[in-house]
Amino acid sequence: MKTMTFQIQGMTCDHCARTVENTLRKIPGVFSASVSFSAGGGSAEVGDGLSLPALEGAVREAGYRLIPVIPVTPGDPVSSRTGDVFSPAGGFARHVVIIGAGSGAFAAALRVVELGGRVTLIERGTLGGTCVNVGCVPSKILIRQADHAWKPRTQPFDGIGYPAPDLHPLLLKRQRERRVLELQEEKYARILREMPQVTFLAGRASFVDARTVRVLVNGGGERTVEADRILIATGGRPSVPELPGLPGTPYWTSTDALFSNSVPSRLIVLGSGFVAAEIGQSFHRLGARVTVVGRQGSLLNRMDPDLGKGLEGYLQEEGIRFVFRGEPRNVDYQKGLFRMDLGGETLEAEALLVATGRTPNTGDLALDKAGVSTNAKGEIVVNERLETNVPGIYAVGDCTNLPKFVYVAAAGGTRAAINMMGDDPVSLDLSVLPEVIFTDPQVAVVGLTEADARKRGIAAEVRTVSLDQVPRALANFDTRGWVRMVAEATTGRLLGVQILAPEGGEVIQTAALAISAGKTVREIGDQLFPYLTMVESLKLCAQSFHKDVRQLSCCAG
Repeated sequence: MKTMTFQIQGMTCDHCARTVENTLRKIPGVFSASVSFSAGGGSAEVGDGLSLPALEGAVREAGYRLIPVIPVTPGDPVSSRTGDVFSPAGGFARHVVIIGAGSGAFAAALRVVELGGRVTLIERGTLGGTCVNVGCVPSKILIRQADHAWKPRTQPFDGIGYPAPDLHPLLLKRQRERRVLELQEEKYARILREMPQVTFLAGRASFVDARTVRVLVNGGGERTVEADRILIATGGRPSVPELPGLPGTPYWTSTDALFSNSVPSRLIVLGSGFVAAEIGQSFHRLGARVTVVGRQGSLLNRMDPDLGKGLEGYLQEEGIRFVFRGEPRNVDYQKGLFRMDLGGETLEAEALLVATGRTPNTGDLALDKAGVSTNAKGEIVVNERLETNVPGIYAVGDCTNLPKFVYVAAAGGTRAAINMMGDDPVSLDLSVLPEVIFTDPQVAVVGLTEADARKRGIAAEVRTVSLDQVPRALANFDTRGWVRMVAEATTGRLLGVQILAPEGGEVIQTAALAISAGKTVREIGDQLFPYLTMVESLKLCAQSFHKDVRQLSCCAG
């Protein structure tokens, strides 16, 4: 008999772990099995004659993927010394330990290998991190699914009629899970298998000192790893407020909502940020009656107020209700029903989504033993080179004080790797950072708002063009929203763009490139833009600094 330790890809909850566990226990030759969702895998006692493909095949039929974890023991080829402290072999190659296995971590690992180094990658959960597993990918699939359910009933064209859609939420969930699993395999597991320079350890890492980490291996055992450089890329998790009555109730976080088997009749969404807006609209379009409850005065309160108020208005037109009355007094859950006391009104719903932000995964890393500093939120503080206050220890992604975007994490990982491997430091430039919120209409921004420019002492001019002046929007019979440009008054140099428009996210990168290149609004207005595209809205807005676009012919140059 032997013990096999493994990771399981595709799990999204404790029920998934029980499903895999029961599947393994039914296989002839498996004497016992234990699987944990929080650990991202588990272990099994199996007979000596049981083959790995038999285990992999059974788990695959259940809808998941089993990846064996090869333990590192003294004498293994990956170890360059005896005892329990090891660093991968490879002559004098620099050894980098990376804690985490999401987008930032993998970007760093790939670049370290390209630069001739070796990596020990440590992950306690599932490969891929937040974005591919429980964030960007499944949420955008959910949004598109909801869009297809909604648009046939609300499309603007005469002569086209559709019956009400036949919705099967469980099938929609399984489709999201399949695509997540495909991307886990193709973008993470396969790459890991094909990089012999990377040693993978499945387990929980914590610091011993500034050059050493201890790993509690999933399934049992402990390893101590020494490194020349260390990168922390542990990401974040949903933050849950201390609200009386909430603990112990079956409230949803964003992860639960993204992988729910059903659509509730009524849904309360607690929060006023992008997660609340995106998931709230999606469930409304799939048939739930949605009420969004926020402490602040409007939706998306950290952005230009016109964006939040504008989006809120469009969502209200769809039928979503908004309540902004401060912190709820308490939550009660009885007989399958949530009740939320707002002081003067009690809301009732079958489901409650808590979307009140995220918190960094830094609490159990023993950062104090390495001397790494965090801010009041628990975020690791890094400089423009992604280095912490401790030389040789770097950090990227949602566990840091940097903006919480997967593309910032990946760009940070690449640059951190360069800095860990070389003597010529590079910086992460976030001066032109595009953002997109995937509601309908979408919110997309880059650069400075008028208020930002004023705070910096920059005299600015602002122009706003509504979508009823954009030919593509007119042809679509959908003129919701507007495009706004902020330009330096003295030079006309473009400083920022804010967009509220269907598919506005497909337009914003053009604005980002224009800002990066130092283009003026006159130069942008003189550019050739393909006619009947949404990106032409940028040209029209740029032209509005010098002329009345209402007086232009359809495709006036």
